[in-house]
Amino acid sequence: MSYKIGFIGTGVMGGALARAVRKSENSVLLSNVPKSVADDLANELDCAAGDNMTVAKECEYIVLAVKPQIIREVLSEIAPVLKSRTDNYVLITIAAGIAIETVRQETGVYCPVIRLMPNTPVLVGKGVILCVFDGANSSQKEEFFRMFKAAGFCDEINEGDIDAAGALTGCGPAFAYITMNSLASGAAECGIDPEKAKKYAELTLLGAAELAFQSGRDLEELKQAVCSPKGTTVEGVAVLEERKVRSAFADAVRASYKRSLELGKK
Repeated sequence: MSYKIGFIGTGVMGGALARAVRKSENSVLLSNVPKSVADDLANELDCAAGDNMTVAKECEYIVLAVKPQIIREVLSEIAPVLKSRTDNYVLITIAAGIAIETVRQETGVYCPVIRLMPNTPVLVGKGVILCVFDGANSSQKEEFFRMFKAAGFCDEINEGDIDAAGALTGCGPAFAYITMNSLASGAAECGIDPEKAKKYAELTLLGAAELAFQSGRDLEELKQAVCSPKGTTVEGVAVLEERKVRSAFADAVRASYKRSLELGKK
């Protein structure tokens, strides 16, 4: 084989993962439709560009960074090439809702498969990447973690849990941005410059998340630590509780989970 890892699909997520992998791996091949997207990224990362069939034929790790609506089409396209290979290779898929069993059925081959659920903070190296390993040995797992470490926090999970966990980690950034935007809007209405309010909201959530992560303390305990009796925070929290914000966020995760299951059946 000619390359350690190849990416079929170099859009937003595929491109972000490729950038992260390139920090620790020199042998990278990119493919995309249109090809110009892969060519531009290859120039940026100083690596090679080719087509889907070349990636399927020449790479030890083959990342299928395509949307769930078209992954079956891509798998059918590269299946003959995969079947003709006599060496060891690993398929990596990031398509939401697409089970490992589906990948095997569409390709007709039995090789190690790694199913990923990354989120968009991968773009800044702060992603959460849920990982399901099927058939991968310890050496292949170690190599995977080495290549993807710059993308963020990679965590192994059972496939039966990935849709539920992905509804939090994959969709959660959008819910966080709604929170930031709402906080900033509230501050702007109180007279704060909108750009400053936006920055304050972003930094406040960033700091709160870092404190929670580093301290390891219970989230309710951390909330109570900010809520002085009869103070300003208590007044705001009371409004959130009255408006059932907790239930709304929980419902959002459940709705995203349901949609993920629906995509997996299509």
